[in-house]
Amino acid sequence: MSSAAPSLSPPRRDSPVAAGGARRHLRSGSPVTPYLFLGPFLILFTVFVLAPILVLAWSSTRQWILGFDSGGFVGWANYASLLSGEGVLSEEFWRGMRVTAIFTVLSVPLLVTIPFALALLLNLRFRGRTVFRALYFAPYVLGVAVVGVLWHFLLDAQVGPVNHLLGALGLPDSIAWTTSLPAAWVSLVGVTVWWTVGFNAVIYLAALQEVPAELYEAARVDGAGAWRRLWTVTIPHMHRVLQFVVVITIIASANMYGQSALITNEQPGGATRTAIGYIAQTGMQSYDIGMASAMSMALALCLILASLLVNQLFRFVGKV
Repeated sequence: MSSAAPSLSPPRRDSPVAAGGARRHLRSGSPVTPYLFLGPFLILFTVFVLAPILVLAWSSTRQWILGFDSGGFVGWANYASLLSGEGVLSEEFWRGMRVTAIFTVLSVPLLVTIPFALALLLNLRFRGRTVFRALYFAPYVLGVAVVGVLWHFLLDAQVGPVNHLLGALGLPDSIAWTTSLPAAWVSLVGVTVWWTVGFNAVIYLAALQEVPAELYEAARVDGAGAWRRLWTVTIPHMHRVLQFVVVITIIASANMYGQSALITNEQPGGATRTAIGYIAQTGMQSYDIGMASAMSMALALCLILASLLVNQLFRFVGKV
């Protein structure tokens, strides 16, 4: 009984075998494939990030009043004027930087620790935890304009419900939350924490769910209590996440503008006007684009230095 010899001819181009081989070649063999995936990101990054940075650096070296180039290239003159500490522009800018530093120092510790505590709580298993997660994150979806107008009304010294509630509780009910210090700082920091606490909490919660449960079980077997498990298991495994949250929170706090513009109207006497507020005034009201660009670059350099310092600090702590 004879049997037919198997065909050794190559598969046709339209056969499934040939198509599969072509797909594998495109996935792993073509050097162009990675750039096709990176292309959309690189285009968006160049247009909306890299190009504006280059334009900002260029304009900071010019004496440029909006609408016409009044003095051309001036090199480092704008930066020298800022660093000199002399003149209204320099004094007001560094006053805004001081206000920015105060707000950052007051808000960052709260925006790092409170969301962490909330994430630990929301990571527990209890009835209705999904609802609580949504409630804590809900304010973050509001725009700064909505938050600012809402809390400006709630904190109004005359008609605001906050003072009426304090009076009903027998507490002082004539606090000028938006026009006096330190009440204005309490308002700005408190509203910012209420508004953005959910964002950091979600990041922490995602990191907590990645910690292996076996490590907690081993710690319990060794007799470790809740605090010991927190310091020996949870925090070490969230080291990078904590570093990320601290850096982005510092950057976000240093860029605060909408809250002071809408809640306190930068009062009293400009005492809550941040660096971003003064940069906006210089560029959009005085039309001094060159000086406003130099101010923006100075603020960016300060934030870069702060980020590098935080990264080095976490690296040192991680080695200890």
